[in-house]
Amino acid sequence: MLKRLGRTSALLGPAFVAAVAYVDPGNVATNMTGGARFGYLLVWVVVGANLMAGLVQYLSAKLGLVTGQSLPEALRDRLPERFRLVYWAQAELVAVATDLAEVIGGAIALNLLFGLPLLLGGCITAVVSLVLLVVQDRRGQRSFEYLVAQMLGVVAIGFLAGLVVAPPDAGSAVEGLVVRFDGTESVLLAAGILGATVMPHAVYLHSALVRDRHGHQHLGARRRRLIAATRIDVTVAMVVAGSVNLGMLLLAAGALQGVEGTDTLEGAHAAISDALGPFIALLFALALLASGLASTSVGCYAGAVIMAGLLRRRIPLVVRRVITVTPALVLIAAGADPTWSLVMSQVVLSFGIPFALIPLVVLTARRDVMGEYAAARHTTVIASAVAGVVVLLNLALLGLTFEAAV
Repeated sequence: MLKRLGRTSALLGPAFVAAVAYVDPGNVATNMTGGARFGYLLVWVVVGANLMAGLVQYLSAKLGLVTGQSLPEALRDRLPERFRLVYWAQAELVAVATDLAEVIGGAIALNLLFGLPLLLGGCITAVVSLVLLVVQDRRGQRSFEYLVAQMLGVVAIGFLAGLVVAPPDAGSAVEGLVVRFDGTESVLLAAGILGATVMPHAVYLHSALVRDRHGHQHLGARRRRLIAATRIDVTVAMVVAGSVNLGMLLLAAGALQGVEGTDTLEGAHAAISDALGPFIALLFALALLASGLASTSVGCYAGAVIMAGLLRRRIPLVVRRVITVTPALVLIAAGADPTWSLVMSQVVLSFGIPFALIPLVVLTARRDVMGEYAAARHTTVIASAVAGVVVLLNLALLGLTFEAAV
């Protein structure tokens, strides 16, 4: 039994890299705001979003394991040539928007911890994330997975520590599982939470991570065992990410409800310091920094996978890092409001979600693509419903955001 567990644990890892995308600074902002403004009302959204994300990530991983292709590669082989560049452009834009949120989150964390100017903090975040990518490039995927998993641990401890000091009300938390809204603003926040949870770049990346870790040729009977291990990998990783997201909302609902200024990361940090003490606020800032550093590395990695898959092109790691981080640094240098920048990044992510989810559901349901491992009919029905709900809520997010802007 122990030997079997050891063999299975050795196969885990890719899902933890993808899971980092689900606890990025965008998630911190939406979960803290949701709890502070509406208490336990949106608990069901966080739980539902993470269940949806788990299914999506499993399908992505399974596609890579069975076909030996990443999702971008599978799309490249099936898209007309004239559409590939357009598809790549929107996917790349999503990757850049992801980087925007992550770099700004890291910059804010360094400002909270050390008082560094946001621009300097953004530059440091970019450089450190480049070092993490160099580890992946030179020492292999396992080393990268190990580093990212450690940072995910820091994120979990930092964001959940406050619950020890201020435990949530269990009865209210359970009541929050009932599906309901309270006005237009709660719908907007629900869509924001969902948009910050189901991440297009993580969907593209996970298929490549599993393929690169386990290979594809000559798997034979091992493929079923690898698929089973992948289910465990995804389940454990998403339980960690989901617990962190839920913990942030419960912390804000229990300790920060009604407190002004919690719709910004700086305001949430100040409110936590006032309500729970400076030590918990320090852990929060450290978790935010780890979240920004890990997730921006993963986002840049995803951008490389997208370009290689759709265009068969690769550019040097440093060049890609400079290209994807430049918009964030330009916005910071121009004095753009960090919260506004985070919101806009989620809007762009919302635009890109259908382009990742719909092809994934279609491809994993096709026997000519997946063979005997094609998704069962009930799985496809559930996945289609998930894709529909996610797309509709993100369209609502886009509409409400533009309506508010006008």
